[in-house]
Amino acid sequence: MTVSENSSNSTPSLSQVAPLEAVLFDVDGTLCDSDPLHHHAFQVMLQEIGFNGGVPINEEFFIQNIAGKHNDDIADTLFPGDRERGLKFCDDKEALFRRLAKEQLKPIDGLYKLRKWIEDRGLRRAAVTNAPKPNAELMISLLGLSDFFEAVILGSDCEHPKPFPDPYLKALEVLQVSKDHAVVFEDSVSGIKAGVAAGIPVVGLTTRNPEHLLNQAKPTFLIKNYEDPKLWAALEELDKKAGRVTDAA
Repeated sequence: MTVSENSSNSTPSLSQVAPLEAVLFDVDGTLCDSDPLHHHAFQVMLQEIGFNGGVPINEEFFIQNIAGKHNDDIADTLFPGDRERGLKFCDDKEALFRRLAKEQLKPIDGLYKLRKWIEDRGLRRAAVTNAPKPNAELMISLLGLSDFFEAVILGSDCEHPKPFPDPYLKALEVLQVSKDHAVVFEDSVSGIKAGVAAGIPVVGLTTRNPEHLLNQAKPTFLIKNYEDPKLWAALEELDKKAGRVTDAA
């Protein structure tokens, strides 16, 4: 695939946000490929309690019911009618995830190249996530990005988490930037919907979720990772509009 089916342009473009002022990142699956760790933690713990007759949940179930969602919604899905038990289960699962993350978490390819591009241009930046605060802080710290982000916006601190736009609208407010001059990076249907609902162009990453599902949420375009030539062509276009002569790539 060369261009998102939702894009009306012949090539991926972010020109509508020029001049770019802020970049907003999801965390899980966007800064790091953490979904396999989450999937494994859920799989192990659900199997222990005999969920689904003891049959391990597969990737399709994980994507449809868990990936990108807030723990309140996950608790309701896994333990309908017993949210208290569901939330306790999710808390225990997050503790297992953090233990796994300390040993196995890795950045998305090209992340630090994009970080340098953003820092060199003095852009504002925030992390916007449905993850619990301990998870978000741990992942950002493990990736060496604690000093990079000016703010970390949690879904739990907003009236509504993703897929509602509230977390991204709060990030714009905190950074004091307009939605017309910001861009979002997301990897889940829930996250892309949140960014789009906030009126911000969203670059979707196909880290784990299928392209056809992500396209249904209407990202501006999709990339494989931060090394993707489509991304750097779009960033180079932004540089040209800003009068920069350096090559983004």
